Amino acid sequence: MKDKIKGLVWQGAQAAAAKAGLSQALDQGRFLVERPANPEFGDFSSNAALVFSKDFKAADPKATGRNLAQLIIDGIPDKEGVFASVGIAGPGFINFRLTAATWQRQLKAIRASGATYGSSAPSGRKVLLEFVSSNPTGPLHVGHGRGAAWGDAMANVLSFLGDEVTREYYINDAGNQIATLGRSVLFRLENPEPDREAPDGLYKGLYVLGLADELKRRHDPAWFARPEGELLPDLSREASDIILQSMREDLGLFNVGFDNWFSERSLYESGEVGKAIGILKERGHTYEGDGALYFKSTDYGDDKDRVLVKSDGDTTYFASDVAYHENKFGRGYDLAIDVLGADHAGYLARMSAAVQALGHDKDQLRIVLYQLVKLFRDKAPVRMSTRAGEFVPLRLVLDEVSPDAARFLYLTQSHDSTLDFDLEVAKAKNSDNPAYYVQYLTARIFQVRAKALSAFGAIEEPDFSLLKDGEEIALISQLEGFPELLRNIGRNLQPHLLTTWLVETAKLFHHYYGGHRIVQEGERDLSFARLGLAWTVRTVVGIGLRLLGAEAPERM
Repeated sequence: MKDKIKGLVWQGAQAAAAKAGLSQALDQGRFLVERPANPEFGDFSSNAALVFSKDFKAADPKATGRNLAQLIIDGIPDKEGVFASVGIAGPGFINFRLTAATWQRQLKAIRASGATYGSSAPSGRKVLLEFVSSNPTGPLHVGHGRGAAWGDAMANVLSFLGDEVTREYYINDAGNQIATLGRSVLFRLENPEPDREAPDGLYKGLYVLGLADELKRRHDPAWFARPEGELLPDLSREASDIILQSMREDLGLFNVGFDNWFSERSLYESGEVGKAIGILKERGHTYEGDGALYFKSTDYGDDKDRVLVKSDGDTTYFASDVAYHENKFGRGYDLAIDVLGADHAGYLARMSAAVQALGHDKDQLRIVLYQLVKLFRDKAPVRMSTRAGEFVPLRLVLDEVSPDAARFLYLTQSHDSTLDFDLEVAKAKNSDNPAYYVQYLTARIFQVRAKALSAFGAIEEPDFSLLKDGEEIALISQLEGFPELLRNIGRNLQPHLLTTWLVETAKLFHHYYGGHRIVQEGERDLSFARLGLAWTVRTVVGIGLRLLGAEAPERM
């Protein structure tokens, strides 16, 4: 609807320009049509008169925003069939209120679109969305759950909007951290007492003791009696494989899947790390200092240059990250989205620099940092042992909370703000739980439809011209804004806006349901009209829930 109104305003502006004798052409892209924050101003508002006032003053120095607004209104064709009222506010804002018939036509169009409402045709854009990517040196924790919910929902939305999206998990299975895992397991094999704390430099969580126990079940004593130099690589590899399998299981419980599990080790085995460093060298973006090889990332705004190869000849993690991103674009992706925890803040500038130095557009990489998750139980913080290395595992949440509720709560706030996750709220069967509140809408409407079938025997085509109540119009208006919402989410990478919209829609519907009888045996036509509205609400809310990765249940 916004695009249609913008087109009408543009026609009005062109007519006004012709009437004023304006010589220069107006720029259609300069003005906006928006929904006003205060609905008392109308359904839509435009700043066209304010934007074009300077252009018109060139022809008439006495022109003002308000009289230009009137000229634009006068030039809008067929406005009586679309607008119930058109007014001018403040210095020249044009406010529009649509007729009930206009909203009824919108509802009919939404209903006809069905499950494709808000989607877009294939864009031709290939997107690689890398998320979670936790090192296989410890179990997933509640923070990783936030990244998993965000990444999966964002991939769903982008796919719905026509992008070809690949979900990828980057496995950091090379380097010192994996070797440290092996040494940590060896310590626990030799020191199985839970109260015995691992020395600094080793992973201290008690999960390492579990890894040691699992390996003892898998192998006979002779396997462990080998020389340490031979044993440690196997301990590292098998322990990381066990952790990775546990991660897959946890993500499976969360209904999060990946198209690719990409191994960091494969970048070394294929020689891609050396090739990426070679590209930077050839382009003149490196230099040597103190026996090490540096990338001149400060040339692209980083606060310091970054080491690629250390003085002992070992490459850094940054070097493999550079190779990984060169690999991403080498696979033909137009956009790479990295979803990382807040502790990777320093990663943004250096990776943006590397992408540009490799010859790619900086806008081809977008990095999203999600903030911490604080776990609560009935408003009290959930605390683990104070022993170093302990954390709240994601499995603790998944053992108590449904995947739908967990996903919904993880996405109730923007990724750039700290999230309070209360287990009791997530399990509540009332309006305190936003997931329950929204899913109850879909179940309630399904039951209303069953009641209509019982009362009338069949559901007939609705006559939406009977829907004139203010709350009915408000619901239609809410549904009409859904496609634009999805486009904003796709453009700005903000899937939490979807949960906000779903809760707002549920609130509108539950209030409407409380004040209006949808099925009335003595009001057959009105019942079908209201049921048609309700079922369309259910359809669009169902689309939103599925994009979050949640169900639209028939019963609760």
